[in-house]
Amino acid sequence: MAKTMGAHLVGMSTALEAIAARQSGLEVLGLALSTNLAAGISDSPLSHKEVLEAGQEAEPRISALLAQIVAKL
Repeated sequence: MAKTMGAHLVGMSTALEAIAARQSGLEVLGLALSTNLAAGISDSPLSHKEVLEAGQEAEPRISALLAQIVAKL
């Protein structure tokens, strides 16, 4: 369904939090890190270890990006 609407990625949890924040009058900036393919997309089984490794590998880039964003707020 998401692909037919033009989506390339689908997050697991940020949408509900963003909706709740907006309903409370807060401004929202959402960032997400995609760490693995969803079930059924890859031939290999899902792995929590893979997710943790991808997050650790991305940490320097994500930290730098967040520091730049915060500096501009």
